[in-house]
Amino acid sequence: MERSESPILVLGATGYVGGRLVPLLLERGFRVRAAGRSVEKIRSRPWGRHPNLEPVVADALDEASLTEAMRGCRAAYYLVHSMRPEARDFAALDRRAACNMVRAAKATGLARIIYLSGLGDDSAALSEHLRSRHEVGELLALGPAAVTQLRAAMILGSGSASFEILRHLCERLPFMITPRWVNTKCQPVAVSNVLEYLVGCLQNEGTAGQTYEIGGPDVLSYRELFRLYAEVAGIRPRLILALPLLTPRLSAWWVNMVTPVPMALVRPLVEGLANEVVCRDERIRELVPQELLSCREAIATALDRTRQNAVPSCCFDAGSACLPEWAACGDAPYAGGTIFRTTYSLTLAGTPEEAWEVVRRIGGDTGWYFGDLLWKLRAFMDKLAGGPGFTRGRRAAETPAVGDHLDFWRVLAVDPPRRLLLLAEMKLPGQAMLEFRIDRQEGGPTRLSMTPSFLPRGLWGLAYWWTFYPSHAYLFKNMLTHMARAAGLRVLTGPEAS
Repeated sequence: MERSESPILVLGATGYVGGRLVPLLLERGFRVRAAGRSVEKIRSRPWGRHPNLEPVVADALDEASLTEAMRGCRAAYYLVHSMRPEARDFAALDRRAACNMVRAAKATGLARIIYLSGLGDDSAALSEHLRSRHEVGELLALGPAAVTQLRAAMILGSGSASFEILRHLCERLPFMITPRWVNTKCQPVAVSNVLEYLVGCLQNEGTAGQTYEIGGPDVLSYRELFRLYAEVAGIRPRLILALPLLTPRLSAWWVNMVTPVPMALVRPLVEGLANEVVCRDERIRELVPQELLSCREAIATALDRTRQNAVPSCCFDAGSACLPEWAACGDAPYAGGTIFRTTYSLTLAGTPEEAWEVVRRIGGDTGWYFGDLLWKLRAFMDKLAGGPGFTRGRRAAETPAVGDHLDFWRVLAVDPPRRLLLLAEMKLPGQAMLEFRIDRQEGGPTRLSMTPSFLPRGLWGLAYWWTFYPSHAYLFKNMLTHMARAAGLRVLTGPEAS
């Protein structure tokens, strides 16, 4: 495919694989149309303003937006899935998205689709996650576009869900009690090799309409993988006891508690560990030749990236950075319920830039300036309920960007040095946001405020708000006072609620 031809559409451009594939395609000279639910989230990526990049809004569950994003494209990468916390039936959503993709491809005359799927033999014992991945490939192949399916097992790379599970289990648990799946064979593949296969299939027209299995050079059990990680990381070998009594559901809950990977990703991944995922077909190695990294090399590279805080994308990047409708319209009856909102503020003897320094560093290693024990207790309760808790931390120590994860929040808007808007991703009976604002009248003091807002869902939502409301004033007022102290600014008035 010539570089001068029509753009390549990447669906899921800000996800783990998409966030690495887009810059690689740009580096190779392709014009790329990066699709996501938030253009600002795309533009906030390091490659988001490349001259050959066109960011577009598209949702695989919205056929009209998908069709519009696809117009004029010759090929598309399909890197989306519905394993989100709010998805009760991810297989049904994936099915619906795949059907939308087929109809959009037919309407726009799309020639090719390249789809990253999961490795595993088609059988009745296949996990629901892997079965859904295969079903999506079958549905995509029903359309007019030639579909290339790449089936991969565990992807080893800094920030991948599989690697984060492996890393945190090994580093936090010197002794592991596991189900029998710890002896299952797998064939991990380095994320760099996955990316080369994805680009290589685009460049090789002979791969159109084919299904390939991709893996690295090593086949080993998960027990051996744990041992290898400990060796590469320079920690003591982990003691592992496999018991037949542990169920996938119990294992998923435990993995969620120990690692930062959310339950929505953990459960389907853990359930799939019982399936042997080894390549039976290696034709792709001749069609897209490359040097395959061993598991040892892939783990070492991922650890180096992690330790240097140079992770270009991670599994936590997936998440909506769109403002909820109830917050955008500002009309409670239209939104379908009562919106609870209180603003806490104080005035400071300083500049907005000085106040912004403490706002932009909030969360992660910095903490929340006051009541850290309360925040950690709330995070622990969230983990027990299957939420992210505080284990994700911050994406980077610098100013957060739109779409970044920040403990159990998602960044919706950043406007230095005036505004930071966060959407709660913790388990809640409703939806919540937290906004920090910095305002200054010309020649006057600086006003620092924070506004929690909450749209309750049902009776439990109302009970939740009124139960925690008394503690909000205590917590948020003291947070503001301690933020002022951290900034080295004198408080002129406040804190007060309005």
